[in-house]
Amino acid sequence: MMAAKARGLMEFRDNKELIESLIRTDRLPHVWCSGCGIGIVMSAYLHALVKEGIDPDKAVVVSGIGCSGRAAGYVRLDSFHTTHGRPIPFAVGLKLANPELNVTVFSGDGDLFSIGGNHILHAARRNNDITVICINNYNYGMTGGQGGPTTPEGAYTTTTPYGNYERPFNLPHLMISLETPYVARWTVVHVRRLTESIREALTKKGFAFIEVISPCPTAYGRRNAMRDPLELMRFFQENSVIKHDASFEEMAILPGKPIVVGKFRDVEGIKTYEERVEELIRRVNGA
Repeated sequence: MMAAKARGLMEFRDNKELIESLIRTDRLPHVWCSGCGIGIVMSAYLHALVKEGIDPDKAVVVSGIGCSGRAAGYVRLDSFHTTHGRPIPFAVGLKLANPELNVTVFSGDGDLFSIGGNHILHAARRNNDITVICINNYNYGMTGGQGGPTTPEGAYTTTTPYGNYERPFNLPHLMISLETPYVARWTVVHVRRLTESIREALTKKGFAFIEVISPCPTAYGRRNAMRDPLELMRFFQENSVIKHDASFEEMAILPGKPIVVGKFRDVEGIKTYEERVEELIRRVNGA
């Protein structure tokens, strides 16, 4: 038992050193506000990368504009900080140009589902072989706290001073409707489960999507009576329910209802876009 503990401790130390080597410490301190959950998600991604043994030289992070988009600048990996709403096309192009790459899009709910909504829909429909980690903080945190496509009904933002009257996207429902092979949702409180989910997504053949509910105390929290970062984290902890394979209705984030988290879809056998392209090339060339 002691030998097993010693091996575990050594493995932890080795992983810790490897993970730290993948962080651009020269760019610290980071720009994120106190209590922001983006750093937790970035840490979970790096832990998943190391745990799965993915070659850092073949791992690529692509991000868009917004608070979440800053993550690309803090990882010591090939990374691309793209224009607003365009991380998906960049990621798709990278994967097509070099199918050996493990490509992950790391961006926010506004970037991916507002200005970039068209791109993510078609990437999921085509089943492009990339992983998308969507950090959902319910608003446009970087540009002033405006309401976005995932802002809950009744929530206050700078553009919904009387409460949001629009229905938000049910992101897992949307992704499953497009037959996305892997769909999950976690909060930043569920660190171990999130890390394992990212590890699964990184090795998934085809389009993989993870929504991560993350606190934004500066912009969203202070307008919704949760200015203290601990209040938001406690809210996620006390109001989250793990239910794998939940129904579409249960996945919806509604006022007064628990946030249902879990792995909602994990299937095999769906041909990827890259495979279809390879088949087309062979057919055209008469192979």
